Formats: sequence, structure tokens, C-alpha cells
Amino acid sequence: MLLVLLVRELPNRRAHRIFEPSRKKLLIKSRGLVRSGDRRDAVAAFEFVGANQAMHRIATMCRVLGVSPGGYYARRTRPLAARARADAELSAGVAEIHRRSRQTYGAPRIHAELRAQGSAVSCKRVARLMRALKLRGVSRRQWITTTVRDHAARPAPDLVERNVS
Repeated sequence: MLLVLLVRELPNRRAHRIFEPSRKKLLIKSRGLVRSGDRRDAVAAFEFVGANQAMHRIATMCRVLGVSPGGYYARRTRPLAARARADAELSAGVAEIHRRSRQTYGAPRIHAELRAQGSAVSCKRVARLMRALKLRGVSRRQWITTTVRDHAARPAPDLVERNVS
């Protein structure tokens, strides 16, 4: 978050002042706070650069976030991956099944519907797509106890005088 705040506060042309010797050490040490280095965080950095390119230079933001400008431009022109395309198609099917069920089906039932339609997909993938679409199934209600016994109360007298021993 520190780097993001610094990038937002920088004027357009004076971003190089961020690398003063006293601040450079701080930025290097705090790099893990913004991005840990894995691929998912690079995507988040590219999205941040795209959202803020009107305020700051792309090369400056890429340098501060630790990603390459070439990677940013390549990601903009690259078509969707095969899995992303398949997820988009499958998401439409999941949303349609969920709509047809009056928003009651969860991941297991939607998975069963997709399997019946001939789609080989796992239940965990359906659950992930449902989370991304913010879809939830309806759970059965919990059993509600309407009468709560008072253990301190005197028990009713045995008027029949039963012998249960």
C-alpha cells in the first residue's frame, strides 16, 4: 500500500525523486507489502497501471511497482488464454443454471447439471466461478427449537402413579 500511495501522490514529471537514498532503502524493504512477486500480483500491478495511466507515466509506475513496461503493453494486446475463455463460457452456463433454479442451486447441484449436460468440469471449478460471479445457493433452514425446558422448575406430579422400575 505504501508504494501505491507514493505513486498517487507523485506529480507527473517528478517521479524520479522517489528514489532518494533514504527512501530507496524503504521502498526496497517494503516491496513485499504491495506485491509478493508471484504472477497474480503482477496482474494486479498491470491493472493498477492501466487505471492510473492518465495521472502518471506508465514507465514510472511500472518501475515503482517492479514490473516491466513491456509486460504491461504485451498484456494489453495479448488475447485471453484458453482457460480464461473456457471460464467465461462456463460462467455463462453456471449463471443460467442458477437463474433457472430460482437462485437456489449451489455448486454441487450446478455441477451435477453440467455433468448431465455432458460438460466435464469439477465441482471446485464451479464453486470458484460462482464466487467470482457472487452467486450463492440457498441452504436449508436450521432446526428451530420452539420450547425451551426450564430445568429449575418443579416437574409435574405423577397423577397415574406409574411404577417404571
